[in-house]
Amino acid sequence: MGINGVSRISRLGAPLLGAAMILAGTMANVAVAQENDTAEELGATEQKGKDIAFNRQKGNCLACHVMPGGELPGNLGPSLVGVADRLSKERIRKQIWDPEQFNTVTSMPPFGKHKILTEEEVDKVVAYLMTLHYEDLRFVRDYGGFIRCALRRTKTPAGAPS
Repeated sequence: MGINGVSRISRLGAPLLGAAMILAGTMANVAVAQENDTAEELGATEQKGKDIAFNRQKGNCLACHVMPGGELPGNLGPSLVGVADRLSKERIRKQIWDPEQFNTVTSMPPFGKHKILTEEEVDKVVAYLMTLHYEDLRFVRDYGGFIRCALRRTKTPAGAPS
């Protein structure tokens, strides 16, 4: 036995286990974002919004947010996977236009208020973000042996309950 009845292995193993869980969670978050590449085709407006959001010179959403299909996402802001299920279209637009109205110390720039994006560009980004839903969650084992959550967007057949 070790100190106060706790074995040395327990004292050393718990922090290592915690670190491994954090690492696995981070990898799963990135895997979720990259798994949605097989999603259904976007309309013209939504595709233009995605292009703006992924453009490092324009929207640059990937600098801070995990997004489906995005490469090298940041983690300063919340994940945008499933954002359409968490926030209304109006709330998303207001957040992009001037996030300081919800959080005065946010690091997100007010894209509309400071004219970083035009109103039309903001609307296109919002249209794209409204396509990001949690619809069909599955757990998939990847080649590295990690379990990750893979999001697949599915269309509900006409007349079927949603």
